[in-house]
Amino acid sequence: MAALPLATAEVCDANSHLITNGELRALQPIFQIYGRRQVFAGPIVTLKVFEDNVLVREFLEEKGQGRVLVVDGGASLRCAILGGNPVQQAQNNGWAGIVVNGCIRDVDEINGCDIGVRALNSHPMKANKKGMGEKHVPVTIAGTRICDGEWLYADTDGILVSRTELIV
Repeated sequence: MAALPLATAEVCDANSHLITNGELRALQPIFQIYGRRQVFAGPIVTLKVFEDNVLVREFLEEKGQGRVLVVDGGASLRCAILGGNPVQQAQNNGWAGIVVNGCIRDVDEINGCDIGVRALNSHPMKANKKGMGEKHVPVTIAGTRICDGEWLYADTDGILVSRTELIV
């Protein structure tokens, strides 16, 4: 079930104790905002790949149930690991959002989708199709360790990760 979107600045102001003890972390502000849904939140599913998008597509073909896919693409700027068709499928399958530590392509198409997408940048070249990667593993992106099952909150101010669902 998707979390109620919260304003990240307000969450930080109201939860300094969670920031101090590491239960609430802010990602470094390195991501571009894509997609029509600028505010999104949900439980995290993690994926680690490098210049290969087979597993990304497989995940987004599943029912999202309000989850957020966090993809550690190794911060590669050499190709896109997410494009318009998988994002359209993610929207149709009920994913709340996708955060990519790497590049996307088909930006105009993605910006037409009612889903939140964050990525480092866009790139016209497509990814490899070898099916290499790791599912449901801890990843470290934007200075933050992120685990499967944690909660992600994103808005135009930034992205927060919490060990547990936050209540207003």
